Amino acid sequence: MRNEVDRATPPDPPDFEQLFRAMPGQYMILDLDLNYVDANAAYCASVEQPLEAFLGRNVFEAFPPTGEGGRQIEESLRRVAATGVAETLPLAAYPIPDPRGGMMMKYWSCVHLPLFDTLGRVAYVAQNAVDVTELQQLKTIAYGGDMSAPARGESDLFQRAQAITEANASLAAETRGLRDLFTQAPGFMAVLTGPDLTFAMANNAYQRLVGNRASMGLPLREALPEVADQGFVDILLGVMRDRAPFVGAAVSVRLERTAGAALEERFVDFVFQPILGADGQATGVFVEGSDVTDRVLGERQQKLLLDELNHRVKNTLATVQSIADQTLRTNAEPSAFKNAFQARLMALSSTHNLLTATNWRSAALSDVVLLELRPHGAERYRLDGAEVALSAAQALALGLLFHELATNAAKHGALASGDGRVTVAWRIDEAGAEPMLTIDWAEHDGPPVVTPSRRGFGSRLVERSLQGQLRGEAKLDFAPDGLRCHIRLPLGNGPEVQVA
Repeated sequence: MRNEVDRATPPDPPDFEQLFRAMPGQYMILDLDLNYVDANAAYCASVEQPLEAFLGRNVFEAFPPTGEGGRQIEESLRRVAATGVAETLPLAAYPIPDPRGGMMMKYWSCVHLPLFDTLGRVAYVAQNAVDVTELQQLKTIAYGGDMSAPARGESDLFQRAQAITEANASLAAETRGLRDLFTQAPGFMAVLTGPDLTFAMANNAYQRLVGNRASMGLPLREALPEVADQGFVDILLGVMRDRAPFVGAAVSVRLERTAGAALEERFVDFVFQPILGADGQATGVFVEGSDVTDRVLGERQQKLLLDELNHRVKNTLATVQSIADQTLRTNAEPSAFKNAFQARLMALSSTHNLLTATNWRSAALSDVVLLELRPHGAERYRLDGAEVALSAAQALALGLLFHELATNAAKHGALASGDGRVTVAWRIDEAGAEPMLTIDWAEHDGPPVVTPSRRGFGSRLVERSLQGQLRGEAKLDFAPDGLRCHIRLPLGNGPEVQVA
């Protein structure tokens, strides 16, 4: 008997290595390539070989499979390694090498078990095999040696074994089919169990959603720590507590889909469904849903485009109203008003067409200038500058500005005579806080320029159209040898401009 001191001292934990070696059942452990990692003494005695004879070798190299029994055992081991789900084979015939020469037939009842690593991944497959060869030999002696047909009066034991084997094969096939459906389903699915919401299952779509992180066997807070502060843990625990489903639509979730990267926002439709046990209490939560990020972003983009279209329509109507008002002030005659108004509307329309070709994102500066100068012939103008992309607001404003300059040149300036010409040169100055576009319009060899006694719509449009939100400026210089216009405009994207 242990003395009082012994009773007060807790015993050492059991030696599981010793237990494994001493167990009467036959155990072997394989890696995922089905190579021997270990086997206990009972297993070595059953195959009549020392551990050293097959340690490190592939099990089917050491014991090549033959017949239906060999096929069943091999397929079962590979399934368990792939799926992590234990399987039982009630009876399988498997011949192994006889140390005395030749082969000897063995009959086994096997249980195949997955062994997981700390990340919840299958790391090894263990087999607990019961050698039922002697029982099968007794059956053969009692009922005859023809094993291909049922023997007369065959025992209930083997009838049950055969029925169990057939049922197990049917259930295994059904389980594989259901697992394939679960794994390959387009929507994401996962099963969380217990009060700490441990991952028991997750399909391919769910793994893609969370960045293919290891999660099996881990609590949700450990597998996906970033979701803990986003309210999902509380919702899941509420589903278990209330035993009632929770439905979310286009819910934002931020996930670390790439290790070490910033959280990425995704949008999901989902259902959290409680899993109820026989006593009616929730044992876990079934998660099912779809990643609808593309749909949500598409809807946002559509709304943005509609809002932008409404804004552009309002600005365009305001521009047309301003053009009509200012043109009427300087062209009292109906025919003169009609011609001037139509010409200005066509300039506005041409710029709109140019922007439409790029979905109202931008337009090239050279294209905006050429819309007004090209009709006068290539010999009447010269452009000098690198390609510059304008925002929609900048293109609209400069389109109207160049139209006024070209119209004035055709009526009174360089383009009114046969020898006159126009030079448009631009450059980008990057010395300041933001890039600044500088444009110089210069007329040459036209009639002498006379400074007007009053400012018309064209002059006011040129000098005001770039002010305000576009933060630009344009200055006219009525030099005697030709009109000059000096333009400066920040290249940042600004809002739409309204001409007044």
